[in-house]
Amino acid sequence: MYFSWTWMFWPWFLAVSVAVYGLYCFRKHLRGEANVFEQLAIVTSVFSWLTLVPPAHFNGFLEGWPYVFFFVYHYFFFFNVSVRKRLYGDYYARPHDPKWDVSPPKWLRLLFCVGVMAGHWLAAFEGPELHRIPGKWSNVPIWILILVTLLMQYNSTLYLAKYSEKVVVPTAVVQFGPYRWVRHPIYASTMLLFATYFIALRAPLSLLFIVAVCSLYYDQKAKMEEALMVETFGERYTDYASKVRYKFIPFIY
Repeated sequence: MYFSWTWMFWPWFLAVSVAVYGLYCFRKHLRGEANVFEQLAIVTSVFSWLTLVPPAHFNGFLEGWPYVFFFVYHYFFFFNVSVRKRLYGDYYARPHDPKWDVSPPKWLRLLFCVGVMAGHWLAAFEGPELHRIPGKWSNVPIWILILVTLLMQYNSTLYLAKYSEKVVVPTAVVQFGPYRWVRHPIYASTMLLFATYFIALRAPLSLLFIVAVCSLYYDQKAKMEEALMVETFGERYTDYASKVRYKFIPFIY
């Protein structure tokens, strides 16, 4: 019989309550009525159902990496918001030219969201029981990956903001920081974040699945963005693309 001071039996009523409140706040967000707390509730609800609920369901308790990544996901995805706070003093996006709101078709976005959620559930199902995941020095590479992911996201967002108007509209072709190695480091860091979580859960097949899902979606989005960059900056961007050949993964893709 296994016992740990860090275990916690998962109450389903809490998980469902978080999801219901998150959906309520999301509905308000779509109408432009959600305040900062309600926007945070949306994010927390999503991350709970990505990192906490699946392993809790298959294990009957929680400990270790799901807790860590629950907070890492929050920190990672709030970088853009923190940049707005640093530049403008609040967390709200500024009015800008809508042509820069590049977004794939709704069906593709929905398919991506379903794929990400399914991948996290598959990882929780595939991985060993949480208390059987090795600890101590065997997890040092995972902590290094987490640090690399956060630094990559932070530097990518910061450099992009420096050469953008209102954090959205680029005023130059960014070629510094992570943009020296890949053309879309923010998307690359998101893929690396998901991959690191799956590695932490020891779920290699689910890792391949999430990489495929992210690659297909971000490839389509990157094509749309690059077409707009070529339209705006012309040879400056094509020259950059010829120098930096990789979209997401250096020396691979």
